[in-house]
Amino acid sequence: MVAQHLRGVPRGCEAPIYRRAVCGRPGAPGLAAWRGSRDRSVVIAGYQSKIVDLASLRRRIEEARAAGRVVVQCHGCFDIVHPGHVRYLEFARRQGDLLVVSLTGDAQVGKGEDRPYIPQDLRAENLAALEFVDLVYINPDATAVGLLGQVRPDIYVKGAEYEHSRDPRFEEERRVVESCGGRIIFSSGDVVFSSTHLIGRIAAGEGEGVRLALTCSRYGVDQTALRDLCARFVARRVVVVGDVLLDRYVDCDAVGVASEAPVMSLTQLQERTYVGGAGIVARHLAALGAEVALVSRAGVDPASDEVRVTLDREGVGHELLPLHTPLPQKTRFLADDVKLFKLDQVHHRPLDSKEEEDACRTLMNVSRGADAVIFCDFGCGMITGRLLARVLPQLRKSVPFLAADVSGKRANLLHFREVDLLCPTEREMRAALNDYDAGLSNAVWQLLNLTQVRQTIITLGKRGLVTFERPTAAPGAPGWAGRLRSEALPSFAPHAVDALGAGDALLATATLALTGGANLVQAAYLASGAAALEVITPGNVPVLRERLMTWIDSRRELALRTRDASRRDIDPPRADANPSALRRPQGVYE
Repeated sequence: MVAQHLRGVPRGCEAPIYRRAVCGRPGAPGLAAWRGSRDRSVVIAGYQSKIVDLASLRRRIEEARAAGRVVVQCHGCFDIVHPGHVRYLEFARRQGDLLVVSLTGDAQVGKGEDRPYIPQDLRAENLAALEFVDLVYINPDATAVGLLGQVRPDIYVKGAEYEHSRDPRFEEERRVVESCGGRIIFSSGDVVFSSTHLIGRIAAGEGEGVRLALTCSRYGVDQTALRDLCARFVARRVVVVGDVLLDRYVDCDAVGVASEAPVMSLTQLQERTYVGGAGIVARHLAALGAEVALVSRAGVDPASDEVRVTLDREGVGHELLPLHTPLPQKTRFLADDVKLFKLDQVHHRPLDSKEEEDACRTLMNVSRGADAVIFCDFGCGMITGRLLARVLPQLRKSVPFLAADVSGKRANLLHFREVDLLCPTEREMRAALNDYDAGLSNAVWQLLNLTQVRQTIITLGKRGLVTFERPTAAPGAPGWAGRLRSEALPSFAPHAVDALGAGDALLATATLALTGGANLVQAAYLASGAAALEVITPGNVPVLRERLMTWIDSRRELALRTRDASRRDIDPPRADANPSALRRPQGVYE
C-alpha cells in the first residue's frame, strides 16, 4: 500500500493518482530508439543529457509546468543503486509526468570515512541510465531544503522509513514542500535495502553472505518454500537404476614404520561397512521420505546378503538381478580418521544380451507410475549404452522426470541423452568431453548440446556448485541454443569429515525437489544442504528428512531474504506441480 500525505484530506480518503508515463525530455531519443541503434554514442548521449545544472533544471521544470505536467522529485545519496532504489524511483515516476532525482554531492555525504564509494558523476550516470528517471541534478548543499524551494515539486516522494520519522531535516523538507503547494508521498517499502548497511557488511567480510541472500531472494529460496518442498518428498515414488557397491572402512592404529621396508605399519581396530553405489542413492531417497524401488544386481556372496538386509531394514524396495561375480567393494584404510589409501575390488562385467533383456523388462515394469527414474552409472557394467538406447525413449514417454550421474572412468556421461537433470562433478564433465581447457560455461555448453539436456548442476567440491539451465523450450526451438542461465552457490559444509556420498545425497535431494515443483536454484540449495550434512558425517550414511529440515531452519541467509523480491523469468514452486509439465517441454519426445 502507498501512504500519502495530502493537505486537508484525511488519510485513507485520497484518490489514487494515475499519470501518463513520459520518459526523457521532449525530443530526446527514447529507450527503444537507443536499443535499436548500433551507434553506442547515441545511447551515451541519450542518458547523459539527463544530467543537468541548476539553470537547465529550472528551465526544464518551467517548460513542464507550462505543458501541464506534474513534477515529481526524489532526493538521496544513491551510493550503491540497489533493488530498493529501483522500486522507489519506479514508484515515484508513476506519480507524475516528470521525475527529477537530486543526489547529494561528494563533499556533503556524511556517512563515514571513505564515503561515498562511487563519485558523484558516476552516481549521476547510474541514475540517468534508468529509463524512468527524466532529470538528474547533483546538489552541492548538505540537505535538499534549498533545492526543494527552487524546484517546488508537485509531489515529493520519500521512502517508507520516513513515514513516521521526526528527523528535523525531514520536517524542514516537509515544511518547504507544503509551503510551495506540494505534497509528500511515501513509497510502499516492499523491497527494503540500505546502501550503508550493504557497504558495511561487505567491508566486514560479509559480501558472500549478501550475494547468497540476494540469490535466495530472487529465486524464492526461503524457509517456508524449502520446508514445503521437503514435505512433498513423502509423496514421491522414485526408481533408482545402477550397480550397488559395498563401502568398507577399516579403522587402524598407526604403530610406526615397518622394519622390513619403509612403509607404515598398521594395526586394525574395527571395520565398518556401508551400502553404496546406486544403493546409497536409494537409501538417501528413502531417508528423505520417498517411496523407492532399486533395480540393481547382487550375487550369493556375504556382501550381497548384507546389501539385501540393509535395504530391507531401511524400507528400500529392490529388484536385484543375478550377478555372477563378487559384489563390487571399495575398502578405505584410516588412521585417526584420516584416509590413508583405498583398495578397489571392482569387476567390470557388462550385461549380456539376455541380462539386458531382463533388465529392460524389470525396469519398465517397476517404473510404472513412478515420478522419477535416476540412473547411477558407477562403471561396473549394469548401465550400458545399449541398455540406455532401449529404455530411455520409452521412459521419456511414461515417466515425468529422468536424472543421471556417473562415477568412475568406465562410466560415460554422454550416454544420457535428453534426460531432465545431470549432476556431474566438473572433473567428470571434463573427462567425458575430453576438454580440460575451456571455461566452465563453454564446457557446459558442449555437454548440454551433445546430450540435449535442459539443466545440470555442476559440483565444484569445496567451491560449491553452479546450476545451468536452458529456457523452457523444446530442443531446436527458437532460443534453445542461444541462452543459458546460471547461478553459483557456495559450499555449505563448515568442514569436511568424509566427502564420500556427497554427490549421491545431492542427486537424490535435487531430484525430489524438482519433481515436487522446485525451480533449479531451490533444488540445488536443498541438495547442497543435504551434501553438506553428508560430508560432515563419517561414512556413507543417508541424510534424514528431519535433519535436513533442521538445517534449513539454521540458515541465516534465508532469514535475510528480501520481501517480494524480483523473480523475473523464474518458475515459482507450485503445490500442484506436475513434474512432466514443469521439467520437460510437452510434445518434444513423442
